[in-house]
Order: sequence, then structure tokens, then C-alpha cells
Amino acid sequence: MSLFSLTRLFSFSIKSKTSKISTLHFATTSLGEKLDAHLQNSPNNVEKTLNSLAPIKLDTKYVNDIIHRWSLNNLQLGLRFFIWAGDQPNYRHNLYIYNKACSLFKIKQNPQVILDLIAAYKVEKCVVCVDTFKVVLRLCKVGGLADEALMVLKKMPEFNIRPDTTAYNLVIRSLCEKGDMDMAKQLMGEMGLIDLYPDMITYVSMIKGFCDVGRLEEAYALFPVMSVHGCYPNVVAYSALLDGVCRCGIIEKAFELLAEMEKEGEGCRPNVITYTSVIQSFCEQGRAKDALSVLELMEVRGCAPNRVTASAWINGVCMNGQLQDVYKFIERIVGGGSVSMGDCYSSLVVCLIKIKKVEEAEKTFRMALSSGMKLDSLACSMMIREICSEKRVLDGFCLYEEVEKTGCLSSIDIDIYSILLAGLCQKSHSAEAARLARSMVEKRIPLRTPYVEKVVEHLKNFGGKELVAELVSMVR
Repeated sequence: MSLFSLTRLFSFSIKSKTSKISTLHFATTSLGEKLDAHLQNSPNNVEKTLNSLAPIKLDTKYVNDIIHRWSLNNLQLGLRFFIWAGDQPNYRHNLYIYNKACSLFKIKQNPQVILDLIAAYKVEKCVVCVDTFKVVLRLCKVGGLADEALMVLKKMPEFNIRPDTTAYNLVIRSLCEKGDMDMAKQLMGEMGLIDLYPDMITYVSMIKGFCDVGRLEEAYALFPVMSVHGCYPNVVAYSALLDGVCRCGIIEKAFELLAEMEKEGEGCRPNVITYTSVIQSFCEQGRAKDALSVLELMEVRGCAPNRVTASAWINGVCMNGQLQDVYKFIERIVGGGSVSMGDCYSSLVVCLIKIKKVEEAEKTFRMALSSGMKLDSLACSMMIREICSEKRVLDGFCLYEEVEKTGCLSSIDIDIYSILLAGLCQKSHSAEAARLARSMVEKRIPLRTPYVEKVVEHLKNFGGKELVAELVSMVR
């Protein structure tokens, strides 16, 4: 289809569909009505029309509402509004809204919509700038459209726009995530042709990209040339390389890199995130002893392990069936004072449930409770859910009451309440069901819709009409 035909089709599409949009109820009524009225009168150059309304106070809620409603009626119009909004001086899209736009505009399923957008800009001679294109490139990156991002970058000079380093980085990162390292490398080389230079974001993206495809030598080769462009290796760059080395199972090189980072000093010294990543990687490969060596090294270096470090080791050891080592490890790491016993046992319970050792998980859970430990909401939720799935709903309720006494229920998964209540009703444990229902009302915990009929019927039969009314009023 020619660009002229495309524009005619696009203009006709807007004219024919904006009347439908105006019948919709916007949560942001005043802004929605303003946009509808103006776009109906001037549908050809959307950006010019939107600029005539400035200043518009935009936020994520406004943008989300408008793109959601317009995506149902005119996808191209909604997309153009989204790009325009992201280029406004007092507003920037966050990652959530980029993901939302990708979903609503079906970017992954229909990448041609991006190229149609750029074609419409050119035919209508829209006034666009480098920031406009960067919004498009970010949308491509979030949507995983590396090839389309590259095409958009190549079209920028047609609008007399010179890409900047950020624009190149967005495309390079997209290509790296796709695994197209040859093209990413070529783009990095092209930057110098227009007096641009790679920055730290460029280098880290390339290092990570090379490591992801197993081209470690090329990742290493970037370190000596970084300083030419005023970039000096830091903990982020080294960590990206270290992660690649670990995934390739080159243990000796991993320890060499950790030592090199320490030697480089401030800015490169490995932190708790670096060490934890290495420990997790070794554990996933069944190298628990090597992971323990890393833990010893971080302690020697004065870097205290945290809960994530402990959880990574516990998870790795359990997955490899080395349960006998777990309890000794917990005693050791808790003795260091940086991680609590409750945190370690919470991680252990979750891991045991994941590997289907439910009996061992329950035994561990009850022992922890009886010892006065406070287990986290994930461990509590998963344990109660697992017991209920085994049709032991009364045991699940009794455990729930034990957990409640410890004060661990403040952030427990609210679905657990509905599962428990429905199970108690089904098994005719009326006294326990009424007690739990009253607790839900007091805590303002809503009964989930799928369980309403079963619960309401049971509680009504046992004279709990007022209780039922209160529960139903909170239904979601």
C-alpha cells in the first residue's frame, strides 16, 4: 500500500470512528471530552490537535484510561496519543504504562502498526523530534521488537532528526535481548560516524548480550577499550560479565573475577547482590560446595549475606536433594546476625513445598511455629493452601489459628481466607466457619466471588443471616 493510500485510510479511519469514541464514558471525563471534540473537528494531524489543547495535566491514570478506551475503537489514534503523551515536558511514561500499551495495541502480534505510525508521520508532515522517536523506540524495546526498532532508528534522518546516544542504546539493548549481537556490534561502531560515543549503558548492554549468547571472549574484549570513551569498569559491568561466566560454569574464572573486582577497589568491589548472584548460579548448577566457598569469601571480605543470599543457597541445595546440609547452613548464617531464623525457615518451607516434599514442609513449619519463629506470609499462605488441597481443611484452619497467634497474618494471601471458609462450609464445620467468617468481617477481608454461593448457602442454614449480609457486602 502506498504512503498516500495509507494516509487516506488512516484519516478515514479516524473520521469514521471518533464518533464512537465520543459516546464512551471516560473516567477522566473533562479531558476525554476535550480530546474527542477536537479530534472530530481535526482528525488529520492528531499531534497538532493535541498540542492545541496544551497545557493538559497528564498522569498514568489519564493515559491508561484513554489508551484503553481508544484501543477498542481506533488503535492507530490511541497509539498516536500515547506517543504524543510520552513526549510532553511534565509527564513521562513508566514501565507499567509501556507494558499496558504493548498489550492494548497488540504490538507483539502486529508490529506493522509501528511502521504504519512512522509512515503516517511522514505523509502528514507531522512535527516530531528525537524525543518522539525515543518514545517509539522504548515501546519497541518493551514489546520485544528489535527489528522494528532498528528500522525506526534508520528512518530518523528522513525527518532531519539526528539520533542521540539514548536512541542508539535503546536499539542496541533491544538487539542484545534478541541475541542479534552482530547487528548490535555494528550499530555500536556506527555511533562514531556521527560523532556519538558509547556510554556505560552501551557497554553493559553489550557485555550482557555477548554473555547471554556465550561469546565471553568478546565480552572480555570490551573492558580494555571502555576507557577510550571515558567509561571505566564498575560493579555493574563486572557483575554482568561474572553472571555470564557463572552460567557457563567456569568456576575458576568466576573466583578470579571476584578477586579482580576486589583489587580494582571502590566502584568495582563486589557487593551483596554480586555475591548472591554467583551463589544462586552455582546452586542452580548443583555446585553447592562452590556456592558455600563464595559465601565464605563474602564473609571474609566483610560483606554480610542477606535474606536473598540465604534463600538462594537454601533453594539450590533443596532442589539438588541435599537436605542434610540445610539445617547446618541455617545455624551458621543465622549465627552471623544478618539473617533471622524465621527468614531462613520461611525460605526452607517454600522450597520444600515447591519440590513436593509437603510432609517435610509441614513438619518444618510446625516446628518453627512451636519454637516461636515468625514465618513470612508466603510460607504461611503456601502451607495452608497445600493442606487444604489435601482435603484437610480442619487441619488447615487449626494451623491458620496458630499462625494468627504469632501475628504473621498481616499480609497473608487473602484468597486463603476464602479457600478455608468454603472448605469448612463444604465439610459442615459450622462453628469454625462462623468464627472465620466473623474474623473476615472484622478485618474487612472480602469473600472471593467463586466461593460466594457455597458459603452463603451453608451459613444461612445455620442462622447466620446477618453474618452473610456483611460478607456479601464485601464480595469482589
